[in-house]
Amino acid sequence: QVQLVESGGGLVQPGGSLRLSCAASGTIFSINDMGWYRQAPGKERELVATITRGGTTNYLDSVKGRFTISRDNAKNTVYLQMNSMKPEDTAVYYCNALIRTMATITRPYNDYWGQGTQVTVSS
Repeated sequence: QVQLVESGGGLVQPGGSLRLSCAASGTIFSINDMGWYRQAPGKERELVATITRGGTTNYLDSVKGRFTISRDNAKNTVYLQMNSMKPEDTAVYYCNALIRTMATITRPYNDYWGQGTQVTVSS
């Protein structure tokens, strides 16, 4: 089984910073793309940032220049550094990863999700 465990959410004032972490564990063979999504109350889940195994990144336009996604392949961990945060960044943030387990080596990557971590930007 595979588990994605997020940490680092919380309450921050506008203009502040937070760093989210997500560690994948279990019988992992390989991890392809990793990413962060978020869902605000009453809104659909949206892609925030993704990163390939080789380090190519992609960002939601509204977070470009403020958020930075990175990963440590040796630790099966992805990070999201969030700076200059705004109230509209308030949401539950979810980690996502495309993973092959030891049991699915010859199969396509499967989608795995973390449980979500609340991020609130408010004064």
